[in-house]
Amino acid sequence: MSADTLILVLAIDRGIGPNPLTLHRTKAAVPFGGKYRVIDFTLANCLHSGLRQVLVLTQYKSHSLHKHLRDGWSLFNPELSEFITPVPPQMRESQEWYAGPFDAIRQNRYLIERNRASHVLVLDGNAVYRMDYAELVRAHRESNAEITVAVRETSGLDTGTQARVIVSQDERVAEFQQPITVEELQNIDNENYFATMGVYLFDKQFLLNQLTRIERGTLPDNNLALDLIAPLTSEHRVYAYRFGQMRGRVTPDRYWTDLSSIDAYYQSNMALLRAEPPLNLYQPNWTINTYQGQYPPARTVPGAASGNEGVFINSMLAAGTVISGGGVNHSILFPRVKVQDGAIVEASILFDGVIVGAGAYLRNCIVEKEIEISPNEQIGCDSKRDRERFTVSDSGIVVVTKKDLMAGTGDE
Repeated sequence: MSADTLILVLAIDRGIGPNPLTLHRTKAAVPFGGKYRVIDFTLANCLHSGLRQVLVLTQYKSHSLHKHLRDGWSLFNPELSEFITPVPPQMRESQEWYAGPFDAIRQNRYLIERNRASHVLVLDGNAVYRMDYAELVRAHRESNAEITVAVRETSGLDTGTQARVIVSQDERVAEFQQPITVEELQNIDNENYFATMGVYLFDKQFLLNQLTRIERGTLPDNNLALDLIAPLTSEHRVYAYRFGQMRGRVTPDRYWTDLSSIDAYYQSNMALLRAEPPLNLYQPNWTINTYQGQYPPARTVPGAASGNEGVFINSMLAAGTVISGGGVNHSILFPRVKVQDGAIVEASILFDGVIVGAGAYLRNCIVEKEIEISPNEQIGCDSKRDRERFTVSDSGIVVVTKKDLMAGTGDE
């Protein structure tokens, strides 16, 4: 099946959110879950599904993503025609950047044509979920579809960025509708419906025919489902594949998020700390690969001045983290974080290399990579003061970036 399916992972833009975290990196490279990057979940799905011909289409501030792919995902064997290859715009037909998802596919038509695969699986690299794509391919073949669209069941209160899907009794896609907006919430019932997930399987020749038929610039090209696939549903075989079925080897937890805002990003991370998290990172036969530095184990030690023990409660601590007489509660700490004597971190997410100075207090914060919080600093305690200094989300999550504290530069 691997040789019969070519995968295109779209990681071409900054993404709608979370904006402060994508100032210096593409959304697919945003850290998630204490040690991962967002794109790791899509690539792990490919790995475990046995689909190992992967092109990652990149564009916006892609250096950190390319570095992560090199360091964490150089595990396929090219002698077996396996690969994960980043593909920035090659400008073979014009001098233009990728104008959108369909144009990104168009600009890499030559890579599709010269590959022996008969199917092309297009994936959004900006979402977090676990899925057995091999079962999607099997369902596509069984239905003799020209396009198969993965859909998830969600409630009418979901104001995500994905298109709504009307599915007929024979599992064909009858119609696509615009995502529900916040303004529409008060006028709709809280009923379940299907939404797209950014997972689209095409017959290769059918996709090439569409690339020939649709001239460049004639498509809105913001959303593959709404702009490309929706006009094809009446005359072509477009089928839905329901996410979270019992088919496949991954636990059907039905978890999916596109991290569409700072609040969505924060809540998705915090949900991992529940006694029974909605996303199971611990399924032994569906591990999430990533790059991990060769850091020593995380540890707690007494503070040098106070002698108080370092403590952490219901938190994730990555390798290289040291809590020296400080306290961490209900938080996620990425590698090499240091929490110094008397510092308190509550309900926060600290990226790689953050140092929390002695006596500092952080609450409801997301702190960017390699930032040093000054001793006795307080963030997340005074809403008015926080909004004057930092980005603060609608629900009060404070995002501390390098720009805010005038520390550090470059792509992360």
